[in-house]
Amino acid sequence: MLFTQFVIIVDKCIKGGDTVNVCAIDLTKAYDKVNHNSLYVKLMKKDIPLQLLELLENWLSNSLACVKWGSSWSHIFNVTLGVMQGSVLSPLLFTVYIDDIGRLQNNRIGTFVVMYADDILLLASSVTALQKLLWVCEQTHNGY
Repeated sequence: MLFTQFVIIVDKCIKGGDTVNVCAIDLTKAYDKVNHNSLYVKLMKKDIPLQLLELLENWLSNSLACVKWGSSWSHIFNVTLGVMQGSVLSPLLFTVYIDDIGRLQNNRIGTFVVMYADDILLLASSVTALQKLLWVCEQTHNGY
């Protein structure tokens, strides 16, 4: 899917006589770095029902974990960042969390954003436009 979108955009740009500059971003441990408060704000902006927001807040704020290394277990601790790996809801919550990056795309000026899971491709018709797009992307989600 990511590759298909990439090829379509590149073909369109090249046929229009433009060059294509690409920056590939792999958000390392992306699910682990979701800031809960920022996620809640983004969910509120999407007008989700208050009861659902409260349910998600309760679920995320009461998450506990421990680490097993060999036959040893750590103390139980609160999970204050991230969404749970393997949860059916986590991909959806992560998508809401990074959705604003996708809106940085501007076909008029030749900047494109292709996202799939925790992989992002930034495409632009000039190096300068690509640098600006990357800078805005960094400002949008500082902390990945």
